[in-house]
Amino acid sequence: MRCVETIHAEGHVLCHDITVIVKDVKKGVAFKKGHVVTKEDIPELLKLGKEHLYVWEKDESLYHEDEAAAILRDICMGRNMTPSKPSEGKIELTADCDGLLVIDSARLRAVNDIEEIMIASRHGMTPVKKGDKLAGTRVIPLVIAKEKMERVKAVAGEKPLMDVLPFKPLRCGIVTTGSEVYYGRIKDTFTPVIEQKLSEYGMTVMGHEICSDDGEMISAAIRRLLEGGAELILTTGGMSVDPDDRTPAAIRKSGARVVTYGAPVLPGAMMLIGYLPGEQGEAPVLGLPGCVMYAKRTIFDLVLCRIAAGVPITRADIVDMGEGGLCLNCPVCTYPNCGFGK
Repeated sequence: MRCVETIHAEGHVLCHDITVIVKDVKKGVAFKKGHVVTKEDIPELLKLGKEHLYVWEKDESLYHEDEAAAILRDICMGRNMTPSKPSEGKIELTADCDGLLVIDSARLRAVNDIEEIMIASRHGMTPVKKGDKLAGTRVIPLVIAKEKMERVKAVAGEKPLMDVLPFKPLRCGIVTTGSEVYYGRIKDTFTPVIEQKLSEYGMTVMGHEICSDDGEMISAAIRRLLEGGAELILTTGGMSVDPDDRTPAAIRKSGARVVTYGAPVLPGAMMLIGYLPGEQGEAPVLGLPGCVMYAKRTIFDLVLCRIAAGVPITRADIVDMGEGGLCLNCPVCTYPNCGFGK
């Protein structure tokens, strides 16, 4: 590109958009890239503070910002995403469906560490809805060396940096534990909360067992639900460390492989996460702490969106939740658009 004085720009082709900003009124493109400057345009350009303009001169060693943004779009865009058209050198990605945004954080950092490159996104492992904005890409200068963009592609690799994994309508089984509920001394107020949470992801309850504080009874109920086709099993009650809280031992006795009992998240420190082998593969088994019944958002929300998207949960995943794992119990909850779990 070449810099020319605006008063001498008639007939030249702009190589970048020119923005107009009027406080509290508008922000937009006054002159688009590719516009041929006319005599009548010159006073308007001067009013926008443009005493000099950059006009395009094709150089085979450079990419225009729109071309570079398209390359960044391609290295980011995985499944279930739609790109915008380039605007002022920027391309945005939006979700095509409700699902979990998954990002390869290490590769994203490596790409952003290349000078003059910019990819901004939501946090990974965040539930999103169809139409939600996911990421924006652009390069910092108006033109950038093709050699640098080749390096970007090499660092990013062939696999897209991002995916939206659609939520699966899993069939869920619930095991309510506690002699006080089993014998009808108190009403079960936990199950309705779980049903509401499951409905956020299109899940349904295929079976519900109520057990006393008997470990054998709890284990047998878990097995029955698995054999009945449950793809996710949730247990409530008895998750503390009191001697009569027997649910964790019962989950282990059912044959579940326990990933963790305990998590660096508040609310939700007493969460148990395991996997129970069955004919259809391993079904997640969660021991839900009592806070799930009364707290607006807990570790259950951080875990459930991953399970709904079919993402296996490891102990390392839970350990990583410590930073950002403190819910601030805001008067108006905006989850997932907040710092909880990030």
